[in-house]
Amino acid sequence: MDKIKPVDIVGAGIGGLALAAALGARGYSVRVFERSDRISEAGAGVQITPNGVAVLSALGLGETLERAGTRAAAVRLLDHARGAPVATLDVSQGSGGRGYFLLHRADLIDMLAEACRASGADLCLGQPVGGLRVDGDKAVFETPEGEVETAAMVGADGIRSVVRPAVLGDAPARFSGQVAWRALVPGDGATPPEARVHMGPGKHIVHYPLRQGALINVVAVEERGEWAAEGWDHRGDPDALRAAFAGFNGPVQDLLGRVETVGLWGLFKHPVARPWGRGPLVLLGDAAHPTLPFLAQGANLALEDAWVLAGCIARSPTISAAAKAFEALRAARVRRALAAADANARNYHLRNPLVRQTAHALLRVTSQIAPRQMLAQFDWLYGEDVTRNI
Repeated sequence: MDKIKPVDIVGAGIGGLALAAALGARGYSVRVFERSDRISEAGAGVQITPNGVAVLSALGLGETLERAGTRAAAVRLLDHARGAPVATLDVSQGSGGRGYFLLHRADLIDMLAEACRASGADLCLGQPVGGLRVDGDKAVFETPEGEVETAAMVGADGIRSVVRPAVLGDAPARFSGQVAWRALVPGDGATPPEARVHMGPGKHIVHYPLRQGALINVVAVEERGEWAAEGWDHRGDPDALRAAFAGFNGPVQDLLGRVETVGLWGLFKHPVARPWGRGPLVLLGDAAHPTLPFLAQGANLALEDAWVLAGCIARSPTISAAAKAFEALRAARVRRALAAADANARNYHLRNPLVRQTAHALLRVTSQIAPRQMLAQFDWLYGEDVTRNI
């Protein structure tokens, strides 16, 4: 592909910004179209696992990650009722010593945006994309500044992508039967650097410190029969959150008692895209394979996607050829990750008391006598470094 022609990216989220930085570093002219008039991210935490760390390091952001993030010591699973330990995964070193980081999402967006600017990418803020159509080997779309024609467009605009329908047609999302609450509460700086998962019947809570313990990120997931609210997310009621998780142990109640503002959104499922591209269009991250938050891989898969797609574009004569190569390299891994996330959702939410007690007892024994085995089950995920081959 002629490097002088712009690669146009829709969406200045994690995947879009990482792709722009990776392509800019390879000498491509890149434009990123973002509907918001500034690059920002709602307050939330993100777990950057070793496979994601590898990409950030390759983008030259390793030292920035060390400064902005908290290097996690463990992921700890606990029983909801008493807070009794069930299993511990020691992630202090991470695969290949890369580490496992707890990071404010806004800090991740900021570092990626800076990498984009340093690479020469053009961030077109306040420029929503509409009226997208494919015209031969070109895509044509509208922005507030007029009509734009492009030979290469990447949809990195998330689960509500405007590019995905142009690739796949209408494919309505399906409610997963689960909703998620998200909040940030003040920390005291003394919270251990670990992600804790409290598992209960039909629901669980994850929390971990951010910004050296100044904040604590809280995500609570609850199974529900339906989602009636307009849109997929809205402001939640902190008292409703506390009532929903009233059966969880004391430390959790103390944490929930500090929640003043909480977001609530329905978790919806799209099938993984087939194909991932059409003509001049290609999908990346949640636009291609929406990821539910049960394996902490949404951001990490988007980072991997960005690096691999940049390499495929650099090696391919057209964006269409790059899309085919990209899908061939990524689809099997993504499907495996999504299946593992679904399995986690089931295992976290076991309702039958006997089944839950048995499963937790097995995890306790395994964690005590074979702690390495607990983490080894994720070697296929955390141990991957997509930057080695592309």
